[in-house]
Parts: sequence; C-alpha cells; structure tokens
Amino acid sequence: MAARSSSIVTALTVAALAAVGFLAFQASADATDPLEPVRSAKGGAAVSPAPSGHPAPKDSAKEKERRETAVPAHSGTGQRVVYALDARRVWLVGPKEQVLRTYEVVPSAVSPAPGAYTVTTRSASVTGSDGIPIENVVRFATVDNVVVGFSAAVDGSMPQPGTQQKQKTGGIREKRADGAAMWKFATVGKKVVVVP
Repeated sequence: MAARSSSIVTALTVAALAAVGFLAFQASADATDPLEPVRSAKGGAAVSPAPSGHPAPKDSAKEKERRETAVPAHSGTGQRVVYALDARRVWLVGPKEQVLRTYEVVPSAVSPAPGAYTVTTRSASVTGSDGIPIENVVRFATVDNVVVGFSAAVDGSMPQPGTQQKQKTGGIREKRADGAAMWKFATVGKKVVVVP
C-alpha cells in the first residue's frame, strides 16, 4: 500500500512539473509576440500600459511647469531677455543658460518682429501712452514709430488682453514684481530676443 501511495505522489509530482513547464514555455512564447494596444470598453484603442503593466505616471506639477516654462529653442545664447509672442511669456536668462525668472505678460498692441534687439533706453517712472502711470520701463524696439518695451502699472493693474488694441501702444505689461526684476536685469545694451 505504501508503494502504491508513493507512486501516486510521484505521478502527481511529475504531472505538476510538466504542467508548470508547459505554462512557462507558453508564457515565454507569448512574450516575443508583438504587443497590441489595449482596447477600451467602447472598442476603440486605448493607451497601452507602461512596460511594468501599471498605467504610466502623470507628470508632476513641477515637471509640467518645467516643460511649459523651458526657454524656447532658437532663442540665442548668453545673458538675454527672451520674449515669446505666442506664449505671452518672458524669460530672464543668466550667463550659464539658467532661467533666473520667467513670467507671463500682456502683449502690446504693436509687436516687434521675431529677432534680436538690445535695450535702448529705460525710465524709472513715466506716464504710459494709455495715460496710466508706469514704472520700470525697458525699451528695446520701434515698430511703425511706436516704441516697444516692458513696463508695469504703478497701480498694479494689468489690461485685459485685446483691450489695448484700440490704441497703437507698445507697452508690454508686467506685474510690478516682474517689472522690478526686469529693471534690475535688463540694463542698456542687454540683448532681447523675440521669438514667435
């Protein structure tokens, strides 16, 4: 009876090992097949999972901000102010290509063409062409006899985009703290690069 029990256990062990071996072979064979996109419940193709089988992680807020605020390609090198017309954003770039500050602006009614300019004049405080007292004015271009430059309203106001289009003004409006940073950074002769 003991010999019969032993042979049954041996037979079950051999069968189990054979099954495990077959499943391992099948898994390795499937691993070489091309991967197909996962289908959604509605039948359309869905996003393929990450190689680990887990959904791809979302970008962190910091990574998203870094991607959105990276200095535009083809904006020159060295210390410079970069002004992106479409993004409505300014970068103050240091000597080792580090971004010292970046911020959004409200564009002027008259925009300079993409290209390289230099800061020509500055004024600590004046009245803007729209009648609003402004400070930290940094001028760098002239378009159709309209002087273009960065400035901040003394009262901290920011025009709504498009409202200044009624007048041919060249003031690119910044928040006061951003205007102070621009004033400190963009001295006469500093390079300003305008990109689309």
